[in-house]
Amino acid sequence: MTDPSTSAAAAPVESLPRTLLTGAQMLFVAFGALVLVPLLTGLDPSVALFTAGVGTLVFHGVTRVTVPVFLASSFAFIAPIQGSVVNFGIPATMGGLMAAGLVYVAISQAVRLKGTAWLHRLLPPVVVGPVIMVIGLALAPVAVSMATGETSDHIGYAPAIFLSMASLLVTLVLAVFGRGLLRLIPIMGGIVTGYVLALIMGLVDFSPVREAAWLSIPSFTAPSFHWAAILFMIPVAIAPAVEHIGDMVAIGSVTRKNYLEKPGLHRTLLGDGLATTTAALFGGPPNTTYSEVTGAVTLTRAFNPKYMVVAACLAIGLAFVAKLGALLQTIPGPVMGGIMTLLFGSIAVVGMNTLVRAGHSLTAPRNLVVISLILVFGIGGMQFGGGQFTLQGVSLAALVGIVLNWVLPRAEEDE
Repeated sequence: MTDPSTSAAAAPVESLPRTLLTGAQMLFVAFGALVLVPLLTGLDPSVALFTAGVGTLVFHGVTRVTVPVFLASSFAFIAPIQGSVVNFGIPATMGGLMAAGLVYVAISQAVRLKGTAWLHRLLPPVVVGPVIMVIGLALAPVAVSMATGETSDHIGYAPAIFLSMASLLVTLVLAVFGRGLLRLIPIMGGIVTGYVLALIMGLVDFSPVREAAWLSIPSFTAPSFHWAAILFMIPVAIAPAVEHIGDMVAIGSVTRKNYLEKPGLHRTLLGDGLATTTAALFGGPPNTTYSEVTGAVTLTRAFNPKYMVVAACLAIGLAFVAKLGALLQTIPGPVMGGIMTLLFGSIAVVGMNTLVRAGHSLTAPRNLVVISLILVFGIGGMQFGGGQFTLQGVSLAALVGIVLNWVLPRAEEDE
């Protein structure tokens, strides 16, 4: 008899204004990182907003609205998208990302049938850690060239360095010293500061905003399928797929629920994969669960997954405000470059932390060989093959790591 009364008592708390406000706050927390990926990779921010919303709804449809997460652009794919867009163009890149989403789907079905033990054997920390490090470190030259103004036609070295370092300083101050909500939005704080300084210095061109309509359909891009782009993207899905398990454990520890059991890891991985494939279908960056939103859930104790559904609907609505998309594209390159220097370094640190937490001896001959070759092949730009069937960068590094981990005999300290 207590359940009905309890739910009745809880009903006023879940009022419509509270639900809308909390959902908007979740979108605000994810917004900085959400639009960062399309801005860095040359994709349309409005499309990214739309696909983040649609992807989140797809995820919640698969998981039956049980996990309080918001899905949006994955940082792990920044370098591969940048490289693929240059080499193959945006449509072929989207085809590769659709294939990467299907890798998630395949892994989810294997998890459903066989459990997760095989995944940890195939992708131990000695492989996953260095691959994540490669994803971050391979981008370091891109971050520096943007921060120094090399990619901006109308901004010289001195103003570029000033803008990038100011943005970086604010971002790291908020990340380290921020309290409450401010600590959850250091990227947005850095972007806003850099943008305001660029406005004062007269380095922002508003002509795209003036020319844009208030409302319009985002510039969707249909995917095309190119073997080289597909082979380039598929291995990149490995790191986020493994990271996804950590995300589910993290949000579960906050809400005191075991999401690996209910709705089950196979459902959450399937939701992630279908969301990424759906996003690529419209020309958006791949989707993944967001650690920023986990932090917001921890702070606000907003455990109801319906808040994320509201955030997704708001993101879809904002995608059709063309002036917002145009405004985001006026952010100067050095502002983004300053934040990227911290962001890409932090990706490498996540990989390093994966290795350290595993507790293996990194100088043991087997581990030394696996880690060394992943790092040098990935960061150095080693390339095998040619034409349509080219393996290079992160994809080659991941493949080399997996093969070496299979082939080399395990030392006793690794057992």
